Amino acid sequence: MIQMYGSVFNTYFGIIIAAVCAFFISVTTTPVIRTLAFRFKVTDVPKDNRRMHKTEMPLMGGVAIFLAFTVSVLIFCKPSIQTYGMLLGNLVIVITGIIDDKYDMNAFVKLFMQIAASLIAVFSGITIEQFNILGHTIEFGFFAPIVTVLWITALTNAVNLIDGLDGLSCGVSTIAATTLLLSLLITDTDLGVICMIAILVGACVGFLPFNFNPARIFMGDTGALFLGYTLGVLSIQGCFKLNGLVSFWVPLLVFALPLADTAFAFLRRIFKGENPFKPDRGHLHHKLIDKGFDQKHAVMILYAVSGLLGISAIIFSLGWTIKALIMTVCAILILYGNLNFSFERKDIAESQNEMIEADMKEAAAEKAMQEKPEEEKLKEDKE
Repeated sequence: MIQMYGSVFNTYFGIIIAAVCAFFISVTTTPVIRTLAFRFKVTDVPKDNRRMHKTEMPLMGGVAIFLAFTVSVLIFCKPSIQTYGMLLGNLVIVITGIIDDKYDMNAFVKLFMQIAASLIAVFSGITIEQFNILGHTIEFGFFAPIVTVLWITALTNAVNLIDGLDGLSCGVSTIAATTLLLSLLITDTDLGVICMIAILVGACVGFLPFNFNPARIFMGDTGALFLGYTLGVLSIQGCFKLNGLVSFWVPLLVFALPLADTAFAFLRRIFKGENPFKPDRGHLHHKLIDKGFDQKHAVMILYAVSGLLGISAIIFSLGWTIKALIMTVCAILILYGNLNFSFERKDIAESQNEMIEADMKEAAAEKAMQEKPEEEKLKEDKE
């Protein structure tokens, strides 16, 4: 009996050490990535009203999270074909994100690369073979690879699309990963998957201090795509391998906020007759800003909603279906209330938008001045 408890203790102690290792790597490599982003001009200058920052900001911060996760997984997790498949897919996604952060990749090319990375996961044996809904088990059979690619690609885009405020995407991903971790601990699933999720949490927590408002670096598409892809793959290895209703509702609740925001964004653009991949200013975080909330308050509201949905998933894992439903309804009502019945003043929102637009014009002018040849600058100075 003592040996059994000792073994369990050592296992969970190892998982904690793995997460701490990822944290240390992330927190120490982020400043280096920030310097490199400025040096290689992988930055974002606010040029439209979708962007909430006022000055040029370094992108590519997701590289720090990627390095922390990859190194820690290779050190602490048991090697397998599925693990190597996930890491290879991560590499494809991160390279795609870096190119997009630097050159603004075409949306359809980016989607193609996401599908390619998802197929790598499928070929390594990571698939959604079935799930249980309303007491009925649905077997996908021949369509399992298609469903898997759709899930991973949808979650990859969902995390990317909510990356609109300082600390929002990384924070929501951290909450989702933590919820996933706790849910899987309750259901006693594969400890290897639990370890990888714990490592992801550690890597995200190490990056967050640099990403909170006022942010010193953004994850960019590099980080948002990486987190979405990795969470998608790990949720398949964890939740979708379980039996019963847990296999369907837990991942749906964990990722409800980014998935709902993405679904509404696509439907909104389609009904307007616009390209569904064309960015706009209609996301949940934009609506909160337009109500007059500043970035910190808007992010905290969405953190709270994501956390409540996460608690609902954990409660559901314990078998308390009605209580989970009540918690889910509370989360939805809180979000709806803040979007529609907030006491924030409209004039504050309008003032914030005017300030943002003025700062964008100033930043764009400064960048244009920096990019002018030296001869033109001298000529202007003489005049």
